[in-house]
Amino acid sequence: MLRTCSMVAVATALTGCVNLAPTYTRAAAPVPQTWPTVDGKPATASKTQTASIGWRDFFKDARLQRVIEQALANNRDLRVAVLNIEKARAQYRIQRAELFPSISAEGSESASRTPPKLTATGQSSVSRTDSVQLGFSSYQVDLFGELHNLKDEEWENYLSTAETRRSTHISLVETVASDWLTLASDMALLDLSRQTLKSQQATYDLTKAQHDIGTVSGLDLVQAQSSVEAARKDIATYITQVAQDLNALNLEVGASVADADLPDASITSQLAMAELPAGISSNVLLQRPDVLSAEHTLKAANADIGAARAAFFPSITLTADKGTESDGLAGLFKKGSGAWSFAPSISVPIFNAGSLRASLDEAKATQGIDLADYEKTIQTAFREVADALAARATVQDQLDALRNEVRADQRSYDLTRALYQQGSDSMLDVLTTQRTLYSAQQSLIAVQLSDQTSSINLYAALGGGLREQTINTSTGEASP
Repeated sequence: MLRTCSMVAVATALTGCVNLAPTYTRAAAPVPQTWPTVDGKPATASKTQTASIGWRDFFKDARLQRVIEQALANNRDLRVAVLNIEKARAQYRIQRAELFPSISAEGSESASRTPPKLTATGQSSVSRTDSVQLGFSSYQVDLFGELHNLKDEEWENYLSTAETRRSTHISLVETVASDWLTLASDMALLDLSRQTLKSQQATYDLTKAQHDIGTVSGLDLVQAQSSVEAARKDIATYITQVAQDLNALNLEVGASVADADLPDASITSQLAMAELPAGISSNVLLQRPDVLSAEHTLKAANADIGAARAAFFPSITLTADKGTESDGLAGLFKKGSGAWSFAPSISVPIFNAGSLRASLDEAKATQGIDLADYEKTIQTAFREVADALAARATVQDQLDALRNEVRADQRSYDLTRALYQQGSDSMLDVLTTQRTLYSAQQSLIAVQLSDQTSSINLYAALGGGLREQTINTSTGEASP
């Protein structure tokens, strides 16, 4: 038995000494090193990485910080992602255990009675065998790295799952912030529609008074009434939209958001966010959790090829045990009752109708698919950053133009309304300028939301939102 244990120790030491998996080399990123320019404006260079900016420092509003914190604690998608990590870790431990012999202790007793007619003495006899054994069975000696590669595959799957959780975390922060701001934007639109209704109702009341004394036509009155009803319709629409926005936010948070943590109608122009370093190299995308997850999946496929190749070679298994045997319990541990067995075996694949070759071809095809997915993930990440940069490049120009447009439309409406009251302009002119002003105000709110969400999208696309506190890139420590 000592010799057997020595053989097992040597076999264990030789486990995985030959690795048939292809050498992994990171594929070149299929994207440019720099971000595309917008209207000839290149991104400014910066040494600060967005991923080091904590979401509490990026989002300055205390209400939004509390909502994000609540979402990270309650969101079901994030909870599933965490449990998937535990599941992947357990699967890795199961596969890793295959590299070692499984030792067990067994005790047994067997008894049989022989009838008198079948014995030489003509009397019945009872025979008993008791045994206690300690050993292992069917332990595979992993000379060609099959089990080692399967273990590596599960390890890479575990790492991929962990990165998926990180990616889910970032997406959750981004989605909650965007939903919160969308709610604020629709609340602003609802507030604007109510103000517009109030203004249009005043115009209608004035027109009706003039109609009653015969100074304006019935057409003017009908046009003013139509404008009032359109504003009422908008109010009903935005009330529904605000309710749906709140439902969406509660779903992402995983609980009802307290009223004190909800935004107000002016938040789209008041929410302060940290400035982002947009000019870093596109190589930063290789550290995004979704890209790392895809790379770990590719590495797992690489290890699977090694396991498929190892299946072509002989497989050696060992079974051994040592214990005691006796015809009675009283003599089970007496001198001379020792027993042992050792049963090595080897299996050499000779004919399997192409099954092993097909398995290897499948593993290679899977690796090719995972490589394409990895490259596509990088390209998608590059596009997300480029789109966010494109939105950021012109949004301030849009805001400035719209603010000037609103001021001009407000002035035009005020002048037209004054002229109408003096009898110099028609009601149609008043309603036209009023609707133009209303449309410009709606567009301004929409672009204000776009300004905020594009900054959030860029923050998440560059890997921000995972950390709670900002990391000092020079010391590696979180700021207080």
